Amino acid sequence: MREVAVIGAGVAGIQAALEIAGHGIPVHLIEREPTIGGHMAMLDKTFPTNDCSLCILSPKMAEVGRHPLIRLHTCTEVTAVKGKPGNYRLTLKRMPRYIDVEKCNGCGECELICPVEVYHGYDAGIGVRKAIYKPHPQAIPDLVVKDAAHCIECGLCYDICDLEAILKEEKEETLEIRVASVVIATGYGTFDARKKPALGYLTIPDVITSLEFERLINASGPTGGKVRRLSTGEVPRSVVFIQCVGSRDLTVDRPWCSSVCCMSAIKNAILLKEKHPATEVTICYQDIRAYGKGYEEYYVRAERTGVRFLRGLPGEVWADEHGPALQVENTETREVLILKPDLVVLSIGLEPAPGSEEIAERFGIPLEESGFLKPLDDKLGPILTERPGIYLAGTITAPRDIPDCVAQGEAAAMRAFTDAIREE
Repeated sequence: MREVAVIGAGVAGIQAALEIAGHGIPVHLIEREPTIGGHMAMLDKTFPTNDCSLCILSPKMAEVGRHPLIRLHTCTEVTAVKGKPGNYRLTLKRMPRYIDVEKCNGCGECELICPVEVYHGYDAGIGVRKAIYKPHPQAIPDLVVKDAAHCIECGLCYDICDLEAILKEEKEETLEIRVASVVIATGYGTFDARKKPALGYLTIPDVITSLEFERLINASGPTGGKVRRLSTGEVPRSVVFIQCVGSRDLTVDRPWCSSVCCMSAIKNAILLKEKHPATEVTICYQDIRAYGKGYEEYYVRAERTGVRFLRGLPGEVWADEHGPALQVENTETREVLILKPDLVVLSIGLEPAPGSEEIAERFGIPLEESGFLKPLDDKLGPILTERPGIYLAGTITAPRDIPDCVAQGEAAAMRAFTDAIREE
């Protein structure tokens, strides 16, 4: 029976793998991070229903982990592609986890005893993790990973692990797989707000990004879901969301709309008002793009909750004696306002994932001017590529919301499944 490879295990890749395996075709699900789940695993709620993000994603992750036809390759990247449609040979490089995956049961005792703390990427840098850690409680596979770059080799984790599952040395491993077709779903990156220095990110403590705010408001985040000012630890009396940071902005070469930022800010504003009704919430925007099913109603719900929508974007955020301050013109009334919020949230845009150029080169797929991978023809569907048997899904081609990513994962899966059974 022919096999299929899915590269990237965010929600689009997970959905594609489950669909293909559900039709009886073995799948190699390849993910460069220690766990599957992607960016969706970092979110608190999803719009416009405010459903728990992990309540939706975790069952899919668990199903991937136990499915007999899905072989999961974490800490792994594709380094070479050879062959032709129906018979592709992928070379995989598996980075060392420094854990015996057959022995480790994910108990976390080693993590508790580890004395080293570094910034945690899963918490968008506002939380910390240990040098040996599990990315998050729902991680699949349910294993820890040792960060050799920060480990001081104190030996405490070796002593406490009765299973002797922690390895002092482990080398990279190379393997080759043969597949009939490939689904690429490597996701997106986020705009570096430091490229807009006038907005004060990392120079003013109470200016944070939307991804950092997601971790602040998340019950599994570093503050247990309590929204606090980073400077004082107090509940903010006023919060301003600034839209289109790294989207629709020619000054930083990001002319495209990032699709999800308006609704994400509205969602977080609603959640903030639910937790702290007395907090004043303002969203500074260019245009509200509420294009999806139920999205306009969600926008109206935010207004009724007391969220203030101010049409205009500030050019600068500065610090005064109380915290951030900004000047913005309301372009609907021509009124110039000085706002002094306790917390400023920058709604950062979506951009091509790191490594997209290398993936495009290896698979022979052209890039858009934006750096996203270019599908064969948008009118024929964004999943097809110039190379038969290679398909695209999710935000690898453009910014998209979660429902669109899931739909594309399913569509790409059916194309890949058809190729696999055709080659039997």
